[in-house]
Amino acid sequence: MAHTDSRLPRRSCVAIHVGSITVGGGAPIVVQSMTNTDSADVAATVAQIVDLARAGSELVRCTVNTEEAAAAVPAIRERLAAQGVNAPLIGDFHFNGHRLLAKYPACAEALDKYRINPGNVGRGRKKDEQFATIVEIACRHDKPVRIGVNWGSLDQELAARLMDENARLPAPKPATEVMHEAMIHSALDSARRAEEIGLGHDRIILSVKMSGVQDLIAVYRKLAARCDYPLHLGLTEAGMGSKGIVASTAALAVLLQEGIGDTIRVSLTPEPGGSRTQEVVVAQEILQTMGLRSFTPAVVACPGCGRTSSDYFQHLAQDIQTYLRNQMPVWRNRYPGVEELTVAVMGCVVNGPGESKHAHIGISLPGTGEVPVAPVYVDGEKTVTLKGDGIAAEFQRIVADYVIRRYGQGDCR
Repeated sequence: MAHTDSRLPRRSCVAIHVGSITVGGGAPIVVQSMTNTDSADVAATVAQIVDLARAGSELVRCTVNTEEAAAAVPAIRERLAAQGVNAPLIGDFHFNGHRLLAKYPACAEALDKYRINPGNVGRGRKKDEQFATIVEIACRHDKPVRIGVNWGSLDQELAARLMDENARLPAPKPATEVMHEAMIHSALDSARRAEEIGLGHDRIILSVKMSGVQDLIAVYRKLAARCDYPLHLGLTEAGMGSKGIVASTAALAVLLQEGIGDTIRVSLTPEPGGSRTQEVVVAQEILQTMGLRSFTPAVVACPGCGRTSSDYFQHLAQDIQTYLRNQMPVWRNRYPGVEELTVAVMGCVVNGPGESKHAHIGISLPGTGEVPVAPVYVDGEKTVTLKGDGIAAEFQRIVADYVIRRYGQGDCR
């Protein structure tokens, strides 16, 4: 059964090793993402994977849909290794995965995991044969597999059969409930067949993605109660901008709080010209704000009110947050524990000193009509008062010095 206390170990006790990353088995919840480049374009795909990995994506999935894409996978892997990027690479297969993996064994070997969709693996009599081909190749190369059911591509034969069976019941269930059951049935039946073919129980991850928040919560609760496979969470087709972020957060937060989920992806539609890495940042922030993992120092900032007519504190909060996130690729290895750092940037005297004292480092900027000085607090103690035009640069220097002292050579207190 799913846990209801987020302090308890993750629901799945089964550990799946995907390259150097462990999913399930009590390991920290893993953040993953997916490229949107043509995988046949090696340079573009490598560049995006590097960006995603440096943003904190611990697993990266790419589409393998053509012979050119399959042939490019080993080169993608080689170039990533040359740049020191070792994020496990997942191949996303639909319709022709059995042919591509069989024809391009170097692709099958270079990938760290395969994702297959039971609804798109084949039709009619060919379905079982083509599914078996992929699983046999996974066994041969000792690769884990995510069996990813998606309601937009659910096996229509299965859905129709369950709907017909439901219609014949004395008291038919609602169509939505039958759809949920079809999703779960597809995932569990496919996992059972994969094990019968020879894939280990500890080589299977399941997902049952839907685009409605309440549907997603309901179907994952049911799935979690009926299996012990590690579960990949994600609201499919979440959307763009604030809608996608809010919808994903609403769905994933409920499940994660109940102990359901071992790896997550936030499926955002990028803004035109926007960075693909936003989905990584949002996934990290979901886990960090829930207290489940820490990825980067947190900036606490007030929303502003009539007491803060100046937008100076807004700019300072944005600059500090950008500075901290940009430093993390270097700080992550050099200063272990720095991701636990909290920095407060407050706009007036109402909550400014109090919030600043609660943070590791805090600054209380003057509000409207207040004395034009900014006291800085370090570990709860006021250490200096800044004023003049150099407040931002001086505060950033104080933060950087604190990181070096505390995390580079032990606790500075």
